[in-house]
Amino acid sequence: QVQLVESGGGLVQTGDSLRLSCAASGRTFSTYTMGWCRQAPGKEREFVATISIGGLTTYYADSVKGRFTISRDNAKNTMYLQMNSLKPEDTAVYYCAAGPYSSTSYYKNERTYDYWGQGTQVTVSS
Repeated sequence: QVQLVESGGGLVQTGDSLRLSCAASGRTFSTYTMGWCRQAPGKEREFVATISIGGLTTYYADSVKGRFTISRDNAKNTMYLQMNSLKPEDTAVYYCAAGPYSSTSYYKNERTYDYWGQGTQVTVSS
């Protein structure tokens, strides 16, 4: 099992950048496929990005491709989401998630993750 804690959210303006972090507890972080999902007010949770165990394979939702970058540092038990050129439609609670399978493509779906953080709010003003 892994415990996840997000940080780095906040209130920014359109076009600004933010970097979210996800700190994982336990010694097995490097065995989990990791991802970010988000939930906007009144909407269902949606997939944002996922990264393979070794960090070499990534997938992104079309809505963030080219603007967001997911990365991980297994030595620090931490995952990141660099968000550039933020838009008001990026406003949401962002969740860090983990899954035990090595197939990164399997985790291009917010329903497949087993472990979740508590979320961090990102608000982009126009």
